[in-house]
Amino acid sequence: MELLAWFWDVVVRLDVHLAEFVAEHGVWVYALLFGIVFCETGLVVTPFLPGDSLLFVGGAVAGAGDMNIVALMATLVAAALCGDNVNYWVGRWLGPKVFHYEKSRFFNPAHLQRAHAFYEKHGGKTIILARFVPIVRTYVPFVAGVGAMPYLRYLAFCVAGALIWVVSLTLLGYWFGNQPIVRNNLTAVILLIVAVSVSPGLIAWLRSRARATAKS
Repeated sequence: MELLAWFWDVVVRLDVHLAEFVAEHGVWVYALLFGIVFCETGLVVTPFLPGDSLLFVGGAVAGAGDMNIVALMATLVAAALCGDNVNYWVGRWLGPKVFHYEKSRFFNPAHLQRAHAFYEKHGGKTIILARFVPIVRTYVPFVAGVGAMPYLRYLAFCVAGALIWVVSLTLLGYWFGNQPIVRNNLTAVILLIVAVSVSPGLIAWLRSRARATAKS
């Protein structure tokens, strides 16, 4: 419970903790942010780390003059690309080794073939749109690798998605994060960003449940 309470405090008071880190450690904040975004996008075991809210708050801290906005965006784009590519190649390497059990419910090679077919048809837009959905953005590169999406095609959409995601959210924070109405209600804004981010996945899950119920 203490760990959960600490994590919740970090999320809702992200601006305070980030500003304190900058005050104590200076430019090491870029390494911290790189590490968080890399883990959130590159390790399938850490999809819970802050992503969208971190970008917005980072932009707000840069807008207050504590960080350089160009260096911030470059760091975050690099972290997102490194994380995604690690995730992709782990999936690419792991897929054929795991999905070869004909009678398995989870590791049947048919799943591998379906993933490949999906990314052949929808891979590009999925990679870009998934950038804005927490948890989903952690697993999409891995599944793209498992499905053997052609790497150069994957990389093109990966770069586009990283640029759109990082630039849009950090500039929103940079331009609006220090407006009095936003700064005085930043915890509510952070929670709103999280809610908006997870809503597409929640809506899709509710629709799939409704279809499953209707069929049964």
